[in-house]
Amino acid sequence: MDAFTAGLLQRIKATESDLTKARETGDDFLAEVELAELEDLHRLAAEHGVEVGALHA
Repeated sequence: MDAFTAGLLQRIKATESDLTKARETGDDFLAEVELAELEDLHRLAAEHGVEVGALHA
């Protein structure tokens, strides 16, 4: 795995964690920000052929 892929997957994992925390604490604004970031990261992954599904296994 190259550095780009590893970094992207790490950012996705961290953003997913931050999104969960925002939802758990009821911070709707932060949850929206994290969700938008996560969508952007998934789009970037798809554009570069990076498999993201393994993070959810």
